[in-house]
Amino acid sequence: MTVFVLEGYVQLVVLLVVLAIKGFAFINAVLYPTEAYPAASRGTKAAWTIGLGLGLAAQILIMTPLNLINLAFTIAALVYLADTRPALAEVTSRR
Repeated sequence: MTVFVLEGYVQLVVLLVVLAIKGFAFINAVLYPTEAYPAASRGTKAAWTIGLGLGLAAQILIMTPLNLINLAFTIAALVYLADTRPALAEVTSRR
């Protein structure tokens, strides 16, 4: 096994993990009610779903997990999962 083959496998794993994170964040953002976002002081549902949807689309279309655009959208998805999602769950009594 050469270094290039190993690098290809590592990139594939990173791509699939990042794609799963962005897909989960987008689907989760869509499932919360619109009223929950302002109640949790986390912006609007439209802003989060559009941003996360664009990130998911960019990940699918660009297919390089470590370019600047995908990195920015990955950070947005991680912020949603770490900060916004728990606040929405608290407001809507979801655990």
